[in-house]
Amino acid sequence: MGQALGCVQVKQSKVAVREQFGKFDGVLEPGCHCMPWCFGYKVAGELSLRVRQLKVQCETKTKDNMFLNVVASIHYRPLPDKIPDAFYKLLNADLQIQAYVFDVIRETVPKLELDTVFEQKSDIAKAVQKELAKVMYEYGFEIVQTLIVDIVPHVVSIKAMNEISAAKRKRLVAKEKAEEENILKIKRAEGEAESKYFVGLGIARQGQAIVDGLRDSVLDCFTQIMLRRG
Repeated sequence: MGQALGCVQVKQSKVAVREQFGKFDGVLEPGCHCMPWCFGYKVAGELSLRVRQLKVQCETKTKDNMFLNVVASIHYRPLPDKIPDAFYKLLNADLQIQAYVFDVIRETVPKLELDTVFEQKSDIAKAVQKELAKVMYEYGFEIVQTLIVDIVPHVVSIKAMNEISAAKRKRLVAKEKAEEENILKIKRAEGEAESKYFVGLGIARQGQAIVDGLRDSVLDCFTQIMLRRG
């Protein structure tokens, strides 16, 4: 913005806030404007209408006690029809946005387990977007987009996750081994039962053969006796 001989120039994608004797008097669009300073007019400041990006890193804890950092990317800009609010109401828009991002993330994430946090990244982003859009509109800003760009578990949490995974794998291996041993026991028992069955069957057949042999011997003796008498 240039100012000489009571004229100011506002560059493209910007607006200027005009005051008269310290009181808001209007918004100057891009272009050249007459500013008779002798009548108390001055430019109080400028606002860029371009979309700004703010990255917010928030430390929090999940429902299963895993500590992590959630990184949110907020895209926002001043609303053209609410320039006075954007200029006068907030001293630092970034700090205000950051505070609300912290509030929403620290309210949402502790209700979720770690795996669910990764699965519901978009839902967390929508919750942040909804809260920010409602609040920042009152300050003259539009929240264009909110993204959860990264979720980074702490080193201690990663170690705990690895230990939990290792314990799960050990339990799974032990369970599979127990099932395998149980199957082998059943197979052994079935084999022993089948073996005993065949042994018993052999003994029964052997006994039947002895009985049949005795019967045949008795019949032969009886036949011979009858023949001698005849």
